Amino acid sequence: MNLVILFPEDFIDKDTVVLKGRRAKHAQSVLHAREGDTIRVGILNGLMGHGRVTGSDADSITMTVQCDIIPPNPLPVTLICAMQRPKTMRKILQVAASMGVKHIIIIECWKVEKSYWNSPLLTAENIREELLLGLEQGKDTVMPKVELKRRFKPFAEDELPDLAENTFALIAHPDAAAPCPHCLEGEAVIAIGPEGGFTDYEVSQFVNAGFSPVYLGERVVRSEFAVAALIGKVT
Repeated sequence: MNLVILFPEDFIDKDTVVLKGRRAKHAQSVLHAREGDTIRVGILNGLMGHGRVTGSDADSITMTVQCDIIPPNPLPVTLICAMQRPKTMRKILQVAASMGVKHIIIIECWKVEKSYWNSPLLTAENIREELLLGLEQGKDTVMPKVELKRRFKPFAEDELPDLAENTFALIAHPDAAAPCPHCLEGEAVIAIGPEGGFTDYEVSQFVNAGFSPVYLGERVVRSEFAVAALIGKVT
């Protein structure tokens, strides 16, 4: 945890907070925060700054906080990701949030196991928790927006063209002829397939919407690594 994110309910007055639960335990056992110590904090969807520990017990930490630092700029990237097995999807949410992606779209594809959509991960509360872990890692406070799209064809026909318009729209595909470009100047939309990749039909739908197929190299990597590599290349 590189940043302790504060919620409105943590404040007991204008500049005093009480942390409980996971954040308090982390601050005590990992950051070794003791009375008088200062740790990095940030208000969810707000400013960042520092908190000075003024007291603690077995279950909580009290801090006075000062937040006057603007969070880092969001990446100009929209991530479209096929639903993955829940363990992988958790990593992708955290990676994307830590790198500054603010719009994530999780889609249904032919090779996605239908049971994945029944995972408890996809509740709003659990998605939020994974994103918070990413924000804490990346020292950011601005919560990404996550959308779930269960029907591929309507999404491809009705929404993909608008997403691709006036952007660098890229779909990762191992059989692509072009390598992924790097350091793009402008908005980018990148699409990552499921385990086993997109079908030819799905790739054609992306291409028809204005996406360009690109590859990362000769090696096939796991989805969470592909997400990080693509985001790193285009930004």
